[in-house]
Amino acid sequence: MSTRRLRSEDYNDYSSTEATPDGSPPEGINSFASPSSYQRFGESNGTTWFQTLIHLVKGNIGTGLLGLPLAVKNAGIVLGPLSLLVMGIAAVHCMGILVKCAHHFCNKYQRPFVDYGDAVMYGLEASPSAWLRTHAIWGRYVVGFFLILTQLGFCCVYFVFLADNLKQVISAANGTTNDCHSNKTTVLTPTMDSRLFILSLLPFLVLLVYIQNLKFLSVFSMLANLAMLSSLIMINWYILTGLPDPSNLPLVAGWKTYPLFFGTAIFAFEGIGVVLPLENKMKNPRHFPMILYVGMAIVTILYISLGTLGYLRFGASIQASITLNLPDCWLYQSVKLLYSIGIFFTYALQFYVPAEIIVPGAVSQVPERWALWVNLLLRTCLVCVTCLLAILIPRLDIVISLVGSVSSSALALVIPPLLEITTYYSDGLHPVTIAKDILISVLGFAGFVVGTYESLWALATPPISNTTNALAFVQEK
Repeated sequence: MSTRRLRSEDYNDYSSTEATPDGSPPEGINSFASPSSYQRFGESNGTTWFQTLIHLVKGNIGTGLLGLPLAVKNAGIVLGPLSLLVMGIAAVHCMGILVKCAHHFCNKYQRPFVDYGDAVMYGLEASPSAWLRTHAIWGRYVVGFFLILTQLGFCCVYFVFLADNLKQVISAANGTTNDCHSNKTTVLTPTMDSRLFILSLLPFLVLLVYIQNLKFLSVFSMLANLAMLSSLIMINWYILTGLPDPSNLPLVAGWKTYPLFFGTAIFAFEGIGVVLPLENKMKNPRHFPMILYVGMAIVTILYISLGTLGYLRFGASIQASITLNLPDCWLYQSVKLLYSIGIFFTYALQFYVPAEIIVPGAVSQVPERWALWVNLLLRTCLVCVTCLLAILIPRLDIVISLVGSVSSSALALVIPPLLEITTYYSDGLHPVTIAKDILISVLGFAGFVVGTYESLWALATPPISNTTNALAFVQEK
């Protein structure tokens, strides 16, 4: 998962990790589905197709990727990969819908750029329902709410992820060796509770979010990407060097755990917020449709491969993040630390979204001499909220599934198909298209309801000890 930002009506675009472009693109955008009539020429200082592809892949990769092996366990070794494939197809289809609708409204209202919130608002204004047209502004508010919820949810996940990995590295420090070929897990030295690790991270992350310059943050973004890329290479290398016999793994898991799979998977696939800003910043936006499909194909293949191979490698002992299953040697302890460093810096980038939505409105209500202090106070409070939620829900797998079910499903699967219906209904939308859109939205909403319920139920249920699972795994070896 990745880095995403919101928008402003005057094209203050906060939907990617890079600074906003200096200029605005020329007006006139036609349908996503009609490349031959696509007349937008982009920006002279915009991104190339390769840069856009890299940003698209980067915007979909984060902590959710590391939780996919556990997600596959919750679905089954056959049903899990198939479900990831279907979800990837549905996610990229909904991204295409969003881009197509945005182009339609740019052309209709002669605007250079339409963000997610504006597209939903204009879609409601074009709907056949008088009530929806009257309350169209709520479409923008709903999208903004879910974006804030999603981004703060990511920040909660980062707190838990950092605490879990730091705790394991510190607990195993006395038994860490240079032998990376043993599958045995070191007996962990008792250390402080994960909640205390979460709390100890708070002051460092508060100081980090005081950095408000996007160009300066982009340096941290680059460092985070390098750290996470190095870690992923090492993780895949370890997985591929010792795959066991998968015959004892269930083909299809129990139906009670499948909603947890849905929440984790949609959490990983929720990169829809980065699509419009990336397309808007290209030198040649006509290439974006192909970039979208190629980029999301790469992401889907990466998700399916790591999720499936990770579950094959560790079986029933797979943990909420695959980094927690790596052997306790210095090489792979450094992998955990590298990925943790990347996630630590990424926190500020994810935090940028809710901060830029909430803080400016509040600061505008106070005298100028208090503006800086109110700004810093609100940022501190928001970080403290994510820290408190992480302390209350210190289970990484449940936090990921809950965030994915509640907010990511709405943004990625529920809203885009409904947007297509409201946008094109008056133009005579084909009944098959309407049925397809309704089906995707209903399935997304069902995942939202059931996934949220099962995540809350799992949260209330005492977890099975990971130590017990690890010991069973070692005995099997």
